[in-house]
Amino acid sequence: MKKTDVLIIGGSASGIVAAITGKNQYQDKSFLIIRKEKDVLVPCGIPYIFGSLESSTFDVISDDKLKNTGVEIMIGEVVAIDCTNKVCMTAENEEIGFEKLVIATGSSPKIPRGIKGINLENVFTIPKNKIYIDGILEKLKDAQKVAIIGGGFIGVELSDELNKKGKAVTIIEILPYLLNTVFDEEMAVKVDESLSSRGVKVKTGMGIKEVTGESKVSGVILQNGEKIEADMVFLCTGYKPNTELAYKSDIEVNNMGFIKVDEYMRTDKKDIFAIGDCAENRDFITRKIITPMLASTACAEARAMGLNLYKLSTVKTFNGTISIFSTVIGDNCFAVAGITENIALKEGFDIVTATFQGMDKHPGKLPGMHTQIVKLIVSKDSGVILGGSISGGFSIGELINVIGLAIQNRMTVNSILTMQIGTHPFLTAPPTAYPFIQAAEIAAKKIKKS
Repeated sequence: MKKTDVLIIGGSASGIVAAITGKNQYQDKSFLIIRKEKDVLVPCGIPYIFGSLESSTFDVISDDKLKNTGVEIMIGEVVAIDCTNKVCMTAENEEIGFEKLVIATGSSPKIPRGIKGINLENVFTIPKNKIYIDGILEKLKDAQKVAIIGGGFIGVELSDELNKKGKAVTIIEILPYLLNTVFDEEMAVKVDESLSSRGVKVKTGMGIKEVTGESKVSGVILQNGEKIEADMVFLCTGYKPNTELAYKSDIEVNNMGFIKVDEYMRTDKKDIFAIGDCAENRDFITRKIITPMLASTACAEARAMGLNLYKLSTVKTFNGTISIFSTVIGDNCFAVAGITENIALKEGFDIVTATFQGMDKHPGKLPGMHTQIVKLIVSKDSGVILGGSISGGFSIGELINVIGLAIQNRMTVNSILTMQIGTHPFLTAPPTAYPFIQAAEIAAKKIKKS
């Protein structure tokens, strides 16, 4: 029987970070990753394989860092876990003994139920699987009209990438706007407008009734009876956690299908952890169980778990998901962190909101200047920042992380008003009108008046 100190099942983002963090902390311990795939894709880069990258090869995560850290990699599949005796069985009937086990099995595309025709040829999902993606790319060469079902991040980004490649793209979303679950209405409207202005046909407020065709897809029929021609259909309707192995092994799973964990990412079984898309998540603000599946969140969980593998720290815990999202459509960028205004009101928070529109370079005549709009959601009684969203140019990618850090550290608008920043004409907004700080100032005034 093969033995290792720490066995990690799954080798995507969370598995990689867990192995590297753990090995760096506990260098005397042996670490083994077992994964199904020979090549692991960068999860967030998958939509860009269809346009900007042009090949899945350019989206592969190198194994060099794992190997250089001293982590062993094994290609295979774990099919059973003996939690009591600390042994895993692989599909090849090989046994692997462990001291600590980390389940990082990720997620798979969710297939909508009750829709006729979704099994036709040229109907695809977007899994984290290089071989499957390469098969889509080959079929895509002969397709001209593409229908994308689902207006989440994968659907929106895939739409824009295929549009750039000259395909006639229609995106269909049952909610009133694209990205409607993560952005408030004023931001979601801008997403719709940005995608439409680039030539993508946006159909919102309407789901699909049927995928049409004989053996091969020919189009889709919307719930209102409208017919849309398509040579290829993508089902971008979300992902479900891969927790079948946990179920079979009597590891506790919640009613939403995620493995139950505590703030150290421990399951109900001693010395067995779960991280990433397969693990339970609580919202940092509301403390409710939520279902976002983000590589950035998975990596944060993995670092917390890796630090606590053999000895617990009261300060190195994972205290909930802040849900930091960002996306790009052309040169228009959108990002959000924490809870939206809609969620805050629904949950019963007494809030003020503040929005400021400025510019991301100074003076405004510099080439490449982009309007930047920052919206903050702030607790009225404490001034603590609960959420924030930004639209603007490429500079917002790091600014949303700053807002996320402010939320994580429960910073108030007053602490933002005294925040020290570095500025440069080509790199940032002006120090006299920095949109994040200006939005905080507006919020502070509203709180003072209330």
